[in-house]
Amino acid sequence: MNDLNALLGIPLPIIQAPMAGTATPAMAAAVSNAGGLGSISIAAVNAEAGREMIRQLRAATSKPFNINVFCNVPSHANVAVEQRWLQHLAPWFAEFGAQPPAAIQDIYTSLYNDEAQLQVLLEERPAMVSLHLGLPPQERIDALKAAGIVVVASATSLEEGRLVQAAGVHMVVAQGIEAGGHRGIFDPEQIDGCLTTAELVQALVAELEIPVIAAGGIMDGADIAAVLKLGAVAAQLGTAFVLCPESAANASYRAMLCSERAKQTQITRVISGRPARGILNRFMVEVGTAGHPQVPGFGIAYNAGKKLIEAASQAGSAEFAAHWAGTNASKARSLPAAQLLETLYEEYLTVEKTR
Repeated sequence: MNDLNALLGIPLPIIQAPMAGTATPAMAAAVSNAGGLGSISIAAVNAEAGREMIRQLRAATSKPFNINVFCNVPSHANVAVEQRWLQHLAPWFAEFGAQPPAAIQDIYTSLYNDEAQLQVLLEERPAMVSLHLGLPPQERIDALKAAGIVVVASATSLEEGRLVQAAGVHMVVAQGIEAGGHRGIFDPEQIDGCLTTAELVQALVAELEIPVIAAGGIMDGADIAAVLKLGAVAAQLGTAFVLCPESAANASYRAMLCSERAKQTQITRVISGRPARGILNRFMVEVGTAGHPQVPGFGIAYNAGKKLIEAASQAGSAEFAAHWAGTNASKARSLPAAQLLETLYEEYLTVEKTR
């Protein structure tokens, strides 16, 4: 906690995860105002829309906050792969009275090569920028640091953690296999070691000199106490905040998190083209059945995935939606973000007092 406080002046060792498409400026501001670190992601919008989100957040808080971006190497189009994938999806589109798109393209930006996004960050200068899905070219990290921005990056293995430290990043987020949403693995074609949050935190704390933030499956104060005891300086929670009224989660997402279904999550790459954990549904089971064609690259597959999700939704089915969630999703609580933060910290203190 002292390291996080020293770098950003954050009194509580709790970070609300950015969660592209779900975390909002209102949520992040509520968390920051209450003493934690609020976050949003601008990975799913263009540079100017990202700028507007940052300004909305800044207008709602004078406290530090985190802006998240993706850093994956952009996907290369492969028409043959993409057409086979669209043919694979065609029966499900037909079920919902829709046609698959004629072609698909990458719908995501990446700090890896997006100059406009970099300029927005350098001009708006948030207190923190978090990097996910890899690292951008070194000169971009150096530019962020030169602008006085605290830079953190996700790692899913000790090897990735070493790369993060070597790049001069201030802190590393240890993303365990329990985490909801997209795995931060640098190269999704490599074998994933599937380290738990506890295993990864211990490995990174033992070897690295930079502070470690724990992420993955953390839902309450006892979970926070457990990762801090392992040497993490803070805990990052995402799924725990999805039911907050300030989140952008729609009614079906909220209903799913409040149901028994939330107890069963799975990692899949068929929705977006990259491994991501969410509540088990028909998209994962049926589209992802053994023997399916090669999945197009990240962002390209998600272009088709989002269109299928939309077709299903319009037909009244939430069985294809990307309800990203961590392994302990059923423990999510419907509390305002500031109240949830206060509750989490009180739970953490209670655990600490009994030791």
